[in-house]
Amino acid sequence: MESRRPPHAPVHRTLPEYVRHWAETAPGRRAFTFVDHPSPGSRGVHRTLTWQRLDVRVRALAARLRERAEPGARVALLCPQGTEYVTGFLAALAAGLVAVPLYPPGLPGQGDRLAGVLADARPSVVLTTSRALEEVRGLCARTRIPVLAADEVPDAAAQGWRAPAPDAGATAYLQYTSGSTRVPAGVEITHANVVANARQALTAYGADAHPVTCVGWLPLYHDMGLVLSVAAPVVRGLLSVVMDPAAFLYEPARWLRLLGAHPRTISAAPNFAYDYCASAVTEAQKADLRLDGVAALINGSEPVRPGTADRFHSAFAAQRLPAGAHCPSYGLAEATVFVSATRPGEPVARFALDRDALASGKALPARPDDPKAVLVAGCGTPAGQRVRIVDPVSCGALAEGEVGEIWVQGPNVGRGYWNNGPQTRRVFGATVAQAATTVAQAATTAAHPAATVAQGADGQAHDGRWLRTGDLGTVLEGQLIVTGRLKDLIVVDGRNHYPQDVEATAQEADPAVRRDRLAAFAVPGDTVERVVVVAEHARALRLADIDVPALERAVRAAVSVRHGLRLADVVLVAPGTVPRTSSGKVSRALTRARYLEGAYAARRTR
Repeated sequence: MESRRPPHAPVHRTLPEYVRHWAETAPGRRAFTFVDHPSPGSRGVHRTLTWQRLDVRVRALAARLRERAEPGARVALLCPQGTEYVTGFLAALAAGLVAVPLYPPGLPGQGDRLAGVLADARPSVVLTTSRALEEVRGLCARTRIPVLAADEVPDAAAQGWRAPAPDAGATAYLQYTSGSTRVPAGVEITHANVVANARQALTAYGADAHPVTCVGWLPLYHDMGLVLSVAAPVVRGLLSVVMDPAAFLYEPARWLRLLGAHPRTISAAPNFAYDYCASAVTEAQKADLRLDGVAALINGSEPVRPGTADRFHSAFAAQRLPAGAHCPSYGLAEATVFVSATRPGEPVARFALDRDALASGKALPARPDDPKAVLVAGCGTPAGQRVRIVDPVSCGALAEGEVGEIWVQGPNVGRGYWNNGPQTRRVFGATVAQAATTVAQAATTAAHPAATVAQGADGQAHDGRWLRTGDLGTVLEGQLIVTGRLKDLIVVDGRNHYPQDVEATAQEADPAVRRDRLAAFAVPGDTVERVVVVAEHARALRLADIDVPALERAVRAAVSVRHGLRLADVVLVAPGTVPRTSSGKVSRALTRARYLEGAYAARRTR
């Protein structure tokens, strides 16, 4: 029987060093398992790599990659979800190259983005698998980028190959942003950054003291999927069980079955996934499901709604899901991924805030049953890093309860944007105006030191540079609260409105509106900005069954009563029409651009 004792966790500077360590100290222990679902009714085919086998595959691929690329060159990963993605990513790092986590051609709606990222990254070689080789070669034919199939490289290539001396300060990979509010940009993540963030996450979610199994369906090109399903398990020597996102979307119970199949599991998903499970998993599928071994369920990547945690836990209480497993969290690619987290065992922090005060930049309490209340979830406290709430104009630190831009500082913050010095200096080189911070910082620190001045995970003093996240938030009762994106704010008559708040109201106004598949945004008007909502209708409904004028009236009335906003237009479109980023989030910027181009004029469902 496989030992469940916590493995010795050494201190190394790079992920490939950790792989080598576990291959030497625990060669036969399972490292990565990919659960394939080749047919609709499949309960999963498991393909597993031990640490020894992982090490062989990483060294073999690294040797081949070094034959084709010089140190520091980029390697684009266009592999399907699976063990080859893991070995390819780690091999690029072991070879002293820069990995670029991407996806094979054919991902719906992402063709232009994939081409743009490849043009920006300028890889020297593309790594894929034999299954996707033909379409990847077709994509790279015009650019003549060499293509290598990871599963066609023999183990013998590893013989005699030695990894170059590691440089923790070198760039390990380019994490391209999802592009929900701007053109995707490659964040330079160093070896030290990813190791630091993996350690921060392990500590925050209780995986540093006790062995856990990481279970995930998030794509490995996504920052949260990459760190939680690859980096953190490699640093701690844990088993990582991965499935394909499409397999989860087809049958969400598959994810829950994997969570129940291993002791002390930890996993992550966006908010929509928990709502999806609560509504789509049938009673028959719940019958043999046991979730009492779940250690932590991370909720991040998109706004966390308190009601979602309630629905999810209510749906699976009979399956013994621990009450304290839900962990609302906050992060972004520029900080590798994880910034703050609710710790396992802690209740979800809930706040009812006055909508009018929030619009003016103040987080003031309101009664939860007040129609003007905004219900938000706290995203915990910083994970081994420092967080400040700063006025985005004056750059002065704000006191607790004041809404401003979230700034971050720590060993996990990336080096900057690939090939973009001006943007790097603006986003990664911010400084807090000292005159404005003295009183506010002292008062906030005294009240909630963990929320504002958490020590860096490397134990070192940091310089005065901060990362401007572009996200708006505040600190209440020691909890980081994220209120929205700075660039997404809807400003009408001098009042701020958060689009996700308007969207939540719109989707509750009529059951025909598809949840989490709508976008609210502002467009230019004659005198003031006009507010528009573009929403998909629910997949389960036929257009003929929807009273579209009544739906539009309901949405307009709900938004008017709750937000004091007059909607200039409500557009109902077919499922799949509202564009999303590669990580699955609705792209408000692209939806707005398409609306202004008139793209929805002919696609309205009436």
